[in-house]
Formats: sequence, structure tokens, C-alpha cells
Amino acid sequence: MHEHHLTVPRTARFYSLGLPSERIADLWIVCHGYGQLARYFLKHFAPLDNGRTLIVAPEALSRFYLDGFSGRVGATWMTKEDRLTEIADQTTYLDLLLQTQLQQLPADVRVTIVGFSQGGATVSRWLAAGAAPVHRLILWAASFPEDIDFSTGKAAFQNIPVAVVYGTQDKFITPDSLRKKQQLMETLGIQPNYYTFEGGHSLHAPTLLQVHSEL
Repeated sequence: MHEHHLTVPRTARFYSLGLPSERIADLWIVCHGYGQLARYFLKHFAPLDNGRTLIVAPEALSRFYLDGFSGRVGATWMTKEDRLTEIADQTTYLDLLLQTQLQQLPADVRVTIVGFSQGGATVSRWLAAGAAPVHRLILWAASFPEDIDFSTGKAAFQNIPVAVVYGTQDKFITPDSLRKKQQLMETLGIQPNYYTFEGGHSLHAPTLLQVHSEL
């Protein structure tokens, strides 16, 4: 048996709050977590929709039924199956998405990337590839991936402020996982700002606004 790959056109879906114009000062690219859909995830960022901010939520390319064979649908950025190809496809997708948005915006627009949960690993791998012009990174309830390419990743993360945000009752964030995340980031020269809030594996509007104002 021989494994083969064929690159085919795909239609990617994304949602946005705000409209591209010369008034836009901030562009946010926000990546959802495992089993979520972009249109629902984007609603959490409504407090940022102030007429000078464009928020764009790409949806992962693989969708599945969350329970059985019908009902609610979620999306995933990757699985362990053919993962390197999926990672490469994610990078191509997010690069193109960012480029198409920047073409419609002022040259001095500030770019903020948010990765929630699985989306945090996704955006970290994307930025480690080194091609995306980014000004701020927010990793929310996210695991920093251990397979980052340190040869390119170190340069990619060196000059941007990074926020790590999580809820104090988040069952996926343990002292051990936090320690591992800190060690990985130190290796890449990242010194993040840490933010916590009373809550679980979720977004939190007051903390989101706080990170936006301080990072």
C-alpha cells in the first residue's frame, strides 16, 4: 500500500464583526477551540466591536457531529491522522486569510492573534512559520505545542508581546501543564504576561478588554 497526497481547492468559511475601512486601527484574527464553530465563537468578541476594530474568526476545515450522526456540529483544526499535512494546510489557510484582510486595511493596522484552546496550538504553529506580520498574541486556555520548530519559531515570537489567559477553574489547566508551557516559552525567549479570571474553560469579556488595553 502506498500513501499519496493530492492538493485540491477548498472553500474555507470565516465570519467577521466590523467592516474593512480606512478607520480600522485593529485587526483581530480569532481561532476557536476543538468542537466549536466560528460564528458562535465570534460572539464572545462583540465587546471589541467599536467601529475601529475588525474581528475575523476563521473556521477549521474539518467538521464533525459532536454526538452521534446528527445534531450539533463542531470543527477541529487537526487530529493525529496525517497531522503534518493538516498543519501545513492550516498555515496556508491562515496566511491567505490574513493577507486578504490586510489588503483592505490601512498599512499601520495593529494585528492581534487569539488562539483559544486547540486554536492556541494552531496559531502558535502558524506564527512559528515566521511569515505572518503580527503585533500581539493571546493564548487563551491554550496548550503551547511541543512540536514548534525552534529554528524559525524563536525569531517569530521574539518581538511580539504574548498574553497567556486562563480561568482558575479550568480543568484542562493544571500546575504541571502550566509549568511545561512556561518552560517551552522560555526556550523560545517568550516572557508572557499572565492573566487569570474566576471561571472555567471559556472566554471572559472583562478579562478580554483588560488584555486589549494592557498588552
